[in-house]
Amino acid sequence: MVLSNENRLHVFRLLLSDPARSFYCSGDKLSGAVQLEAAHTCRVVRLTVTAAGCARVDHRGGKKRKNCCQEVEYLKYEEELRLEAELSSNGNFLLQAGKTYNFLFGFELPAAGRLVSSYKGKFGSVRYYVRASLDRPSQNALQCEREFEVEEPLDVNRPDLLAPAAASAQKKVTCMFIPDGQVSISAQINRKGFCEGEDIDINAKFENTCSRIVVPKAAIIAKQTYITDGCTKVLRQKLAAARGNHIISGMCDMWQGKTIRVPKLKPTLQGCDIIRVDYALMIYLHVPGSEKLAVELPLVIGTIPFSGVGSRTSSMSSQGGASLSSWASLPSAPPSYSNIHLRGDATLTPLLQDYDGGEDDDEGGLFMRTPLLSHLLSPPPAYSEVSTNAILKRNETSEEKCQTSQRLRL
Repeated sequence: MVLSNENRLHVFRLLLSDPARSFYCSGDKLSGAVQLEAAHTCRVVRLTVTAAGCARVDHRGGKKRKNCCQEVEYLKYEEELRLEAELSSNGNFLLQAGKTYNFLFGFELPAAGRLVSSYKGKFGSVRYYVRASLDRPSQNALQCEREFEVEEPLDVNRPDLLAPAAASAQKKVTCMFIPDGQVSISAQINRKGFCEGEDIDINAKFENTCSRIVVPKAAIIAKQTYITDGCTKVLRQKLAAARGNHIISGMCDMWQGKTIRVPKLKPTLQGCDIIRVDYALMIYLHVPGSEKLAVELPLVIGTIPFSGVGSRTSSMSSQGGASLSSWASLPSAPPSYSNIHLRGDATLTPLLQDYDGGEDDDEGGLFMRTPLLSHLLSPPPAYSEVSTNAILKRNETSEEKCQTSQRLRL
């Protein structure tokens, strides 16, 4: 805050020690300085610093449209700064012209559970600020203030937020009061807690037995609730959306891991008595000529992202254990042909062992009987090499015998 020369102050402002810091949490220390610079020499009686934080709701509601207003305080701090400089004859502090003064201050925010995250909505807000008040003799007090953000940590790795959420609904469709089949939804998500930028995996089943073409859709919904004495104001806002393929009459559709990304959002507002900010994943069917069929799954938007140590690790380990056990229970490789010996008696040759991984015995597995040796074909003659000349001589001898037999017959 820069003042004119008429007020005899050239600079009056609040400076925080860490101006680049975006927010504070419970238990953090907030410190800074009040900077003063006078254009002319002037007297100051007292310099105080106060810090406050409150939730405020202000809206018109009810039949008479009366103004509804309510406040809840979450932070209150006050400190009188020590003025270390020369004093005037009457005990007032003297600001020398052209000289810059910095008066330091600092305090610690309350412990966890006593603060609420900063928020600004249409009909209410939660705000925190530091205010400096300068008292001067025979003049009005001067004030300047600076806001700061508070963001309470919200871990989505809590067991209640790692639990899955599921819902189902069905609806009968009519046309001119004549039944026209029904539509149904069954949906599930693997956990409730998410952070900005994470993907929500949706598993859902949609059935359509009416005569109309329906369209499955999903959206992240923000619900803002403002509460005052006897008046409640609720606002709903669609933040992100996804859609699937058309479903014709008599057909169904499945979403297996369809994703919708969490946009940049303020975390879920918890602990405030008059303002609530909740999120939900709405999965619905758009039915032409009728109201949509919808189910809502609760969402909690946090500040500490999913680490993967909870449900995902356990599910992966269980899947890994199942896969290992299934591999252990699979049958061993079949024996080679060289290891199979045919015997004259009827023996049992294992084809497939039991799936439970039992030992090789006469009772386990599926078996076939080996054929007897009497039914086997005789082995082929042994191979031998015969010269070409011997074959020709043998053919000539056979021809001579044939000619002699023909002459005897004549």
